[in-house]
Amino acid sequence: MRAIVQDTYGSAEVLRLARIIRPKVADNEVLLRVHAAGLSRGSWHLMTGRPYLLRLGFGIRRPKNPVAMGDVAGTVVAVGSAVTRFSAGDEVFGFGKGAFAEYTAAREDKLARKPVNATLEQAAVVPVSAITALRAVCDVGNVQQGQKVLITGASGGVGSYAVQLAKAFGAQVTGVCGTTKLDLVRSLGADHVIDYTRDDFADGVHHYDLIVDIAGNPGLSRLRRALTPTGTAVLVGGEEGENLTGGMGRQLRALALSRFVGQRLTGFIPKESSIDLERLTDLIEAGKVTPSIDRTYPLDQVPEAMRHLAAGMARGKVAITV
Repeated sequence: MRAIVQDTYGSAEVLRLARIIRPKVADNEVLLRVHAAGLSRGSWHLMTGRPYLLRLGFGIRRPKNPVAMGDVAGTVVAVGSAVTRFSAGDEVFGFGKGAFAEYTAAREDKLARKPVNATLEQAAVVPVSAITALRAVCDVGNVQQGQKVLITGASGGVGSYAVQLAKAFGAQVTGVCGTTKLDLVRSLGADHVIDYTRDDFADGVHHYDLIVDIAGNPGLSRLRRALTPTGTAVLVGGEEGENLTGGMGRQLRALALSRFVGQRLTGFIPKESSIDLERLTDLIEAGKVTPSIDRTYPLDQVPEAMRHLAAGMARGKVAITV
């Protein structure tokens, strides 16, 4: 089969198109014919091997798996002997062991049936970003109807879902993004938008019950200044962190500080779960969440897609068609 592989960590130049052996499936796995894959910030981390702590799980000197895992959507070709939820011909989406390839193996408990009103390309850009947003807004942030919610990084992969989820649960949403993406954030349903190149969300004028910080840049003092006295800040982003731990240091400081103040400062580790995928399927089929795709690239242009993502140019999600 054709696949994008990498033999070492680095920039987009380490990615190359190759022909490799089609994967075999374990008893609890299915074999998917991949129709589309989703590009996320996690894909960039797996490519670069940064932060370095990530390599403890994925390979110290080089990737253990030359085809990076990630978001996929496709058709079930074969199932393992212990699989009960899917059969050949089902259209599914979720997390594959190798995303940028014509076929991938995927665990049954990391897949769900594709939403009936979504294309395979749309389904492919849902899993990691939408689950992260769901956990941040609903499970950890515990958003409530009528609350004022601020979302930094609102135009990105996670942010585009976070805006829609907060609105779906009845919040008044303010999205923070750059000048060229204000229209996108408004189209996602944000009640207000802030251009971070011109205005400061922590100017002390407005205060929010919940802040979902996806951009990963604001200091804890700025987040606290924008919160209500008993508000919650959920730290998702950490792209400005140093190479060893990424943004984990800021999250750890937030958790420590939260013990001594009235505001709740917290973070979380996303999980790959079929239960959350099914929750998102319900929301998509109800018309409350719609995947926002910026661009699609064919499989052999994954390096170009990665450069587009790394440059911060993506408006919403980027899909790879296979």
